[in-house]
Amino acid sequence: MIGQLMFDVLKLPPAQTLTILVISGAILDGFGLYDPLINFAGAGVTVPITSFGNALVHGAMAEADKHGLIGVVTGMFEVTSAGISAAIIFGVLGALLFKPKG
Repeated sequence: MIGQLMFDVLKLPPAQTLTILVISGAILDGFGLYDPLINFAGAGVTVPITSFGNALVHGAMAEADKHGLIGVVTGMFEVTSAGISAAIIFGVLGALLFKPKG
């Protein structure tokens, strides 16, 4: 609903809306507010856009405690690597199977 309001009211393009939602999920997790928000709002908050930002920060913070600065970089991608890989694979398959516009 927030994303749709950003489209309709603020007239933001999809790329900016996506970026704002991912960063807001990351900021909420950084301040420890994402988990209480999940308990309050339920599945509406765990949509892939905001939860991707949450997963980036959550993984980075968990690995930073164990491995320091290098853990920040590796932790982000350890948690989100499956989602990133799936997006790349399905993007390539979609481009091969269908005629891309553009």
